[in-house]
Amino acid sequence: MNKAWLKWLLCLPCLALAELRVVYPIPESPNDSRFDDVLEILQSALAATEDDYGPFRLEPARQAMTSLRYSQELMARRMPNVIWTSTSPDREAALRPIRIPLRKGLLSYRLGFIHTEKQALFDRIQSLTDLQPLTLVQGIGWGDILIYEENDITVQTAPYESLFYMITTGRADYFPRGVGEIFQEYETRRDEIPGLAIESNLLLYYPWPYYFFVHKDDDLLAERLETGLRRLIADGTFDEIFWRYNGNSIERAQLDRRRVIELDNHLLPEATPLDDDSLWYRPGAP
Repeated sequence: MNKAWLKWLLCLPCLALAELRVVYPIPESPNDSRFDDVLEILQSALAATEDDYGPFRLEPARQAMTSLRYSQELMARRMPNVIWTSTSPDREAALRPIRIPLRKGLLSYRLGFIHTEKQALFDRIQSLTDLQPLTLVQGIGWGDILIYEENDITVQTAPYESLFYMITTGRADYFPRGVGEIFQEYETRRDEIPGLAIESNLLLYYPWPYYFFVHKDDDLLAERLETGLRRLIADGTFDEIFWRYNGNSIERAQLDRRRVIELDNHLLPEATPLDDDSLWYRPGAP
């Protein structure tokens, strides 16, 4: 046996024990708990594949950034090496999506924050045409901005924590939030932001897949994440996490009692797996 082969054999135990370092985004503020469920899904998917791919270590990114900035860092092969965000043709061209919608597409269904004194105004809104004269707010770099603008709705942007105050100070009328986000956000801020309220009657809908993304060339991590997510779906873990984090919010939202305003989403890539019912939450479905 030559020395090269001997050296390779001696390294096999080291290779088997190689630990995968996975760096993920951190919240934008101390009050930001929006992604606790996504982080649990990430950890569970990696744990479900340890026998095949080896151990892993999860680490938070060192700096909080906007969603757009995280995408830019990932494209440049800096950290983090996995992000979660909405999809679009441009994003799927620049990064590699794992096309399994996190939260089963629940972010497609939007309630909204308003000022308590504006409920009467929203009681009169029956259609997209009625909504268009109002001003919405979104975070800096959020993908939803283009959805609203393409539906002829005016959008103002600001850092995440500022958005709630923009509603109560009258700088904007409506802050759409995912069904699984809005109630926790409200409970966290209701005492410190007087006048903040959850609008009672409307439901905005637009298909809005939210995926894990990795670098275009990170085949190993992409394959591991997809394998892990498929296993979580197959053994029921994915649904268990979904309902544990979102079941109470879905019940409180009373989606079947709300007036639905559907928006066009021209950013939806052709490869979106809309026909796979196992991946999506459908209101009223068993």
